Amino acid sequence: MYMQWILFIGIALISWLVSSNLKRKFEKYSRIPLPSGLTGRDVAERMLHENGIYDVKVISTPGRLTDHYNPTDKTVNLSEDVYLSNSVAAAAVAAHECGHAVQHAVAYGPLTMRSALVPVVNFSSSIMTWILLGGILLLNTFPYLLLIGIALFAMTTLFAFVTLPVEIDASHRAVVWLNRSGITNVSTHDKAVDALRSAAYTYVVAALGSLATLIYYIMIYLGRRD
Repeated sequence: MYMQWILFIGIALISWLVSSNLKRKFEKYSRIPLPSGLTGRDVAERMLHENGIYDVKVISTPGRLTDHYNPTDKTVNLSEDVYLSNSVAAAAVAAHECGHAVQHAVAYGPLTMRSALVPVVNFSSSIMTWILLGGILLLNTFPYLLLIGIALFAMTTLFAFVTLPVEIDASHRAVVWLNRSGITNVSTHDKAVDALRSAAYTYVVAALGSLATLIYYIMIYLGRRD
């Protein structure tokens, strides 16, 4: 039991450090302008068009770090700070989200799998907390309830790990295009790479945290009294 708590505390600490590092990096690179002066919107539209994608809209969405690609309505949603900014950070984020649009256009396998998992994960997330709680409370009288909760949680863990190659590949597509298109230069390209690498670490920590939690519930189930 002590080892489990040490693991959880360790992952929580690493998650905080990674999140703080990401915030610091983006604040730093948000103050460094692109030599071209292109905004996040400009970068996104250019990357889409240079990849032969003309049916995806680039729109602004409220909030910070709310950037995402929506395959359902084919929109690249950029937070207000990214949409209007001409910084290195904005270019990196915009290119990354367009990387997802390119994945969608070429039917990238992991993205297709993740999209298929979305409704399953949404359903699992809506009920698994109560099932896991009930399963723990009724562990010795109805242990299979916890097993059902574990199966539901396993879907969210699978989703977290499928997300890893999707995000890493999108960042790879972004940095290659930024360099090839001349959006970044010798003095700014490494900064864009660093920003996207820091963002990728958050997904790695999230996946490991989900796996650790899954193992914790499995150990509770296996340790039940007969």
